[in-house]
Amino acid sequence: MPMIVGVVAGAVVLALIFIVVVFKLMWRVAEPNEALVISGSKHRTEGLEEGMGFRIVTGRGTLVTPGVQAVRKLSLDLNETELSVDCVTHQGIPLKVRGVVIFKVGDDFVSIANAARRFLDQQKLMSERVHNVFAGHLRSIVGGLTVEDMIRDRDKLTGQTRAACGTEMEKLGLIVDSLQIHEIEDPTGYIKNLAMPHAAAVQRDARIAQAEANRLATEAEQQAAARMSEATRDSEILQAGYQAERDKASANSRQAGPLADAGSRQQVVVQETRVAELEAHRREQQLQADVRKPADAKAYEKRTLAEAERDVRISAAQAKAQETELAAAAEATRVKTAAAAEAEATKARGAAAATATRATGEAEAAAAQAKGLAIAESTRAKGLAEAEAIAARAAALAENQEAVVAQQLAENWPEIVRAGAGAFGNVEHMVLLNGAEGMSDMFTKALTMGGTGLGLARQLLASMNQNGHAGKDGPPVNGFPAGTPASQKVPVEGES
Repeated sequence: MPMIVGVVAGAVVLALIFIVVVFKLMWRVAEPNEALVISGSKHRTEGLEEGMGFRIVTGRGTLVTPGVQAVRKLSLDLNETELSVDCVTHQGIPLKVRGVVIFKVGDDFVSIANAARRFLDQQKLMSERVHNVFAGHLRSIVGGLTVEDMIRDRDKLTGQTRAACGTEMEKLGLIVDSLQIHEIEDPTGYIKNLAMPHAAAVQRDARIAQAEANRLATEAEQQAAARMSEATRDSEILQAGYQAERDKASANSRQAGPLADAGSRQQVVVQETRVAELEAHRREQQLQADVRKPADAKAYEKRTLAEAERDVRISAAQAKAQETELAAAAEATRVKTAAAAEAEATKARGAAAATATRATGEAEAAAAQAKGLAIAESTRAKGLAEAEAIAARAAALAENQEAVVAQQLAENWPEIVRAGAGAFGNVEHMVLLNGAEGMSDMFTKALTMGGTGLGLARQLLASMNQNGHAGKDGPPVNGFPAGTPASQKVPVEGES
């Protein structure tokens, strides 16, 4: 059962996805600046004749049957074309008119249908077609006008051109938003010559006006100069009067000067006397403030400081006495406590030393006893071992004296060879006459000496076996007859 439910759910999902995909493929939306032209079936659109064979959609969406209907877009944006037209006026004067035309496809279905029939696959050629239409009508209109008419009334030229092109533009499904004539070029200079009389008149009027302005300016300058001279004269007269008054005032001032100086000096003396009195009074007050009062203040300060220092010293002495008393009591307590502690410590150290001495003695006695026993046991074991070794050597000599001697010689052969080579140790220089053969002979003789020693040892042992008893001087010592020289003894392993 769950499997069936899953299959059904999957089928439903697939069906929904298929429907969405099909809807996306069939649904088309027209942007605000474009029109959808749908062809492939008969449609009736308001304002259009029946049986047109295509449908127009603007500003909304619509369903389209894929494979049956075709959808194409027609742009409703503004378009612009530059006009540059060579024309001839009614007077036969060649001109070049430059302007611009701004146009677009009309928003009604009739205009869209007309534009779709003509420009659906050639929308890039729309500007060229419009330029050709306007160029033809502009030439026709300029041919009926004079240069003066075109210059004075350019709006008339523009209006006639739009009116003449309106019918054809409507047939093309286009509307003109703007037509502007920018420039009228005159390769013959007619317009320039036409303007020259006006320019000359303007220049004449300008020169007349300039001359009149210069005359007026000159008169104004002369009048100003005259007024300046008159003003200068009046100014000099006034200055002379002022100078006379100044001279009179100066004479009076020279006469009145000494009198004024005397009166001023008298007033100065009076004022100086008053100032001296005031200065003396001020100095007296200043002396009171600067000397007496500070002296009284210093005396009071010294007296107060002396009393304070005295009180401080008394307080310090009392504190010092109390501190000394307390320190003495503390020191006595400390000494008493330290003495008691030292006595206890001495007693404890004595007891510990006695215990340690007793333990040390006992340990040393036990160690000495153990050491003696160990030495005795070691000496006994060494003696037994030496006795056993001597017996073993004696038995070996009795059984095979030559093997024992050979073994001893083999073990000590390096020492024997070293002793034989010692004869050459003190030789600083050696001269060999036979070279390598001489060196070989020398080593052969040294080895022969060793072999001779081996033969002597064997003979000595053979003679001992033949005698069958000890030497004359006593029993054998370390396996050799008594009285045997030390130089003839061969060391035996284990002897010291």
